[in-house]
Amino acid sequence: MRTEMIRKFDLTGKKAIVTGVGSLEGIGRYLAEGLCEAGAQVTLINRSARMYQVRDMLRERGFAVDGVVADLTDREQLDGAFQQSMELLGGRLDILVNCAGMQKREDSVDFTREDWDAVVALNLNAVFFLSQLAAREMKKQHKGKIINIASMLSYLGGYRVPAYTATKTAVMGLTRALTNEWIADGINVNAIAPGYIATDMNRPLMEDPVRNQEILSRIPAGGWGDPESFKAVAVFLASEASDYISGVTLPVDGGFLCR
Repeated sequence: MRTEMIRKFDLTGKKAIVTGVGSLEGIGRYLAEGLCEAGAQVTLINRSARMYQVRDMLRERGFAVDGVVADLTDREQLDGAFQQSMELLGGRLDILVNCAGMQKREDSVDFTREDWDAVVALNLNAVFFLSQLAAREMKKQHKGKIINIASMLSYLGGYRVPAYTATKTAVMGLTRALTNEWIADGINVNAIAPGYIATDMNRPLMEDPVRNQEILSRIPAGGWGDPESFKAVAVFLASEASDYISGVTLPVDGGFLCR
């Protein structure tokens, strides 16, 4: 019984793409690391060569990891990165994790069209186009897992982040829409909505005594989230254990949405 349960979470032999892995302390690193620890071969896609520090760290641990540098807001580069990733993975894809994203902060009345287009291109368009390319491959084997990264702002109205709020809300809707089309082909599409997580990106908030206390007072768990917790969440959604779960946006927020 125990062996059978462990097998359900085993990703040995699975092939995965993870985007947005540009920092050793970012959520993307832990999503990729979790898949590696469960046995998957992983290709990382990131617009910056900083991705290679994550690749090299994972390789030093003995994992099968490659990396591709590409700007996913450029559709030609997106297509090329996907095809290069497929070659590195031996022509098979079992798991896609859409983690790449950006945020631009400005009052809505002053938000530039250039910033709006940039956020939409990465946070929404790239998620759809990569999912579309992945699904075409996954349909061949009648099985696959797509994991999108949503946000607390998929549920709440953000302040001075109109494009980010709009796109992350759209990611939650897109996850449901793609599920309706693809689950019959064995492709599960789910999303993760991170709460306040102790990453490099959030360090300014953590070091601001006023904002830090405001945030902590809203989290029933009483503390910032550990990015390492995303390893287990990724493995669950990528594994056989979640085969009858699709269209879900899973908050990882210490109860933030409950207060």
